[in-house]
Amino acid sequence: MMVANSAQPRHEIRKRLSITGVVQGVGFRPFVWRRAARLGLSGWVENGPAGVTAEVQGPADRVQSFLEGLAEAAPPLAVVERVDVENVAVAQSAAFVILASDRGARPNVAVPPDIATCDACLAELQDPSNRRHHYPFINCTNCGPRFTIITGLPYDRPQTTMREFSMCESCAAEYADPADRRFHAQPNACLRCGPTVWFTPSQHESDGAIEAARRAIRAGDVLAVKGLGGFHLVCDATNAAAVNRLRERKHRVGKPLAIMVATVEQALRCAVIDEQELRLLASRQRPIVLVRKRADGGGIATAVAPGTDFLGLMLPYSPLHHLLCAGMPPLVMTSGNLSEEPIVHENRDAAIRLGPLVDGFLMHDRPIEVPCDDSVVRCVAGMTLPIRRSRGYAPLPVRLAHGGQSVLAVGGELKATLCLAHGDQAIMSQHIGDMGNLETLDALSRTAEHLMRLYRTTPEIVVADLHPGYFSSQWAAGFAAERRIPLVQVQHHEAHVASLMAEHGRMDEPLIGVCFDGTGFGRDGTIWGGEVFAVREFVFRRAAHLEPFPLPGGGASIRHPWRIALAMLHAAGYDWNESLSPAQAAGEAELRLLRQQLERNLNCVATSSMGRLFDGVAALVGAQQSITYEAEAAMNLEALAAEAAGESGAYRCAINAGAPALIGWQGVVRQIAADAVAGVSARAIAARFHRGMAKMIAEVCGRLRLEGAGNTVGLTGGVFQNAVLVGQAIDELHRAGFEVLCHERVPPNDGGLALGQAVLGRAGA
Repeated sequence: MMVANSAQPRHEIRKRLSITGVVQGVGFRPFVWRRAARLGLSGWVENGPAGVTAEVQGPADRVQSFLEGLAEAAPPLAVVERVDVENVAVAQSAAFVILASDRGARPNVAVPPDIATCDACLAELQDPSNRRHHYPFINCTNCGPRFTIITGLPYDRPQTTMREFSMCESCAAEYADPADRRFHAQPNACLRCGPTVWFTPSQHESDGAIEAARRAIRAGDVLAVKGLGGFHLVCDATNAAAVNRLRERKHRVGKPLAIMVATVEQALRCAVIDEQELRLLASRQRPIVLVRKRADGGGIATAVAPGTDFLGLMLPYSPLHHLLCAGMPPLVMTSGNLSEEPIVHENRDAAIRLGPLVDGFLMHDRPIEVPCDDSVVRCVAGMTLPIRRSRGYAPLPVRLAHGGQSVLAVGGELKATLCLAHGDQAIMSQHIGDMGNLETLDALSRTAEHLMRLYRTTPEIVVADLHPGYFSSQWAAGFAAERRIPLVQVQHHEAHVASLMAEHGRMDEPLIGVCFDGTGFGRDGTIWGGEVFAVREFVFRRAAHLEPFPLPGGGASIRHPWRIALAMLHAAGYDWNESLSPAQAAGEAELRLLRQQLERNLNCVATSSMGRLFDGVAALVGAQQSITYEAEAAMNLEALAAEAAGESGAYRCAINAGAPALIGWQGVVRQIAADAVAGVSARAIAARFHRGMAKMIAEVCGRLRLEGAGNTVGLTGGVFQNAVLVGQAIDELHRAGFEVLCHERVPPNDGGLALGQAVLGRAGA
């Protein structure tokens, strides 16, 4: 907190406060009012375009008491970033009042995310004597929907989707009373005046609707349930037939499904959970937390997360979820959509798009302005690593060291998010999804329009990925042409590194940026993904990279890692031993065609992708020959490495000097193949491979440090979602004396790409 203040005279004084951060929609004005009233001060407080503004007047010692510890005592959902204080003239005022919001200026305030139901509201929800007993939309200033219902700023009820519901006399009295915890709680409502819930095919309201849904789930039905940010597909996670039916209808073959459990105790019966993971599960953000399965399966149907050692668990975060889950078995709670489409959030659309997938609907009539999927996190090396940043976190901004032009960045092709750089804020959108279909492109357009409308900002620059074939890049080109503004395209992996630097506020400092990723279009026209950059004064130099290898058929190899494994063996001069798993995965005709393709270099794309190297090694050890979702093979390789307790060996890469330096993988692949043929366990090979990659990272960074690249290393890119690799790389780098930066606020995968694009686009414009 920064406080600008001067010596105070003994007589009555008046101070003006400008408070920035997450201070609207979180009960900050009544907090200020109560604090001033307790000290007998006069003045006023209001919401403004940049945060909260207040003037306090009274004896100097009382005003000083008001100021001391102001940020630390703020409401639980507030995040006070700065308090500026200045002296102003004493005025005639007898009381302290809350003024109406200032609607005139362009807003530059942080919009609060949706927050899980607080303990006070939960107590009322379960209290038969309370007028909100079992009301599925109970909320107060300390909890409930925010971002998903906001239509404009400042955050007041007329600028939310709750404007359609007129408060009853009792709710209006709470809303108007600064001493009440529902003072200006914009979604405030009750059974008499607020949204309602119903179940179809039968029509039951309130308790009857939720109980009807619970009976249907127990009977094995698959339901669509409307929550805070959209619909979920829901079934009993212990019922294998129901889970398989959901998968068939959703066209989701093997990708793990998230589970909602009613309590922490139920979570502990399903999975092995440490203290940090428990804190995340019970946090006000209520993300999906990736935790390790119990050896006995914990009663969860195998079909929920086949072929992986992890479960994605979350606790209820809305009163409707609490009522639905109480006393029930663990419930599959996965996004309400067909695979690769954005989450459905409108009732009419749900009936059309989800109708063929489900046996019934639990719906409500509170409109969702912003569809918002569940966030996903995992614990890595004592840190919280975001995998998908959405509900509970979006759209909290990343503060930038400098202001600049307004920039809209559109992310990549997978895990798309938008970033609106506006003043000194980089506002990250919720997760949108994977580009490639009309529905997701429409969702991207709606999200862009909402952010621009919310902040009353017209971008002066639009930024996209360098890849010419990305749908997001094509959308950005059309957006730029329509508005006659510049289009800036930035290299994929440079954007990853820039995202990490912006997240940590280190854009003006030298950094060795290690970006290990799946696919990204390189400046030389090849596919990059195993890159090490030396960054100085925000200029990127490709200082080292994985030596390229052939990717036969491009997308075909990504879907079938056995092709990558055999291509690497061919390039490394190692014969295709028929006992190797990838050779066994292909028929004789396929092997013959692949060999001809490699020998003639037909339709073989050169790549330096570390993600593809992990896929190829997974195939070599027999972990995965074909995939049904992104990173499936690499996740299984990580799981094998995590199970190899006590394995200390490491396959060492050759680092070949040059500009850029080349990271040789050929010897590693030959040794892995030889060990696999000799019968070395897949676990041992996976562990040696991970440890070798960690040692390689430290060695490359050590060489670059000697060349003057600095002593700080950043780890970014989708490969660094791998907890085993991250933990071992951090250990090796720390032993070598490096400072290490990892992602803790935005994902290392393409979900964080737009942040880096925004700062690079602004810097290069």
